[in-house]
Amino acid sequence: MKLKKYLYKKVKSTNNTAIRLINQGNQRGIILTDQQSKGKGQRKNKWISMKGNLFLSVFFEISKKMPLSKIINLNLIIIKKITHKKTNSLIRIKKPNDILINKKKVCGILQETIFKHNKKYLIVGIGINVSRSPKINNYPTTFLNNYSNKKLNRIELFKEIKLLYEKNLHLFGV
Repeated sequence: MKLKKYLYKKVKSTNNTAIRLINQGNQRGIILTDQQSKGKGQRKNKWISMKGNLFLSVFFEISKKMPLSKIINLNLIIIKKITHKKTNSLIRIKKPNDILINKKKVCGILQETIFKHNKKYLIVGIGINVSRSPKINNYPTTFLNNYSNKKLNRIELFKEIKLLYEKNLHLFGV
C-alpha cells in the first residue's frame, strides 16, 4: 500500500500537519519538512530540530484493537533496522521511544492516535539526527554521519523509511 508524499519547507510540527491532513480527509501519507519550528517530543518536551536532520511523520489507519505496546515495538524495529543498516553500529532501543548509538540518542519517535469518522489513525513522528545533534544537559546525543562510512543524505533516508513502512503497513492491521 503506497503512502502519499507531502513535502514542506517549514511546518510547526509534522505530527500537527498529519492531524490537519487526516481532518481534511486524507487516509494515509508521509510528511517531510526541511524545518520544524515547534517539533514535539514525549511528555510535552520539544524536539530540537536542527537544519540538515530528518523530520517526518507517517500516518495511516490502524485496527482499533491494535495494542499500543505492539505499535510502539513495530515503529522502533522499523527505525532501528534502517539506522543499523546505515551505520553498522550497535543500535539500542531505549523505551519508550528512543534509538541510541553508543548510549547516545540519535532518534526520537512520537506516536499519537486520533479518531476520525469512527476510524483510528496512527501518526508516527520521527526525528533523526543525520548531520548534527543538539547539546542537551545530562542527555548525550549523536548523529548518524558520525558512524557512517559515507555521508548520509536525509532525502535518501526518507525514501527508505517510506518504502519500509509501505512494506510493513499490514503489520499494523491496515
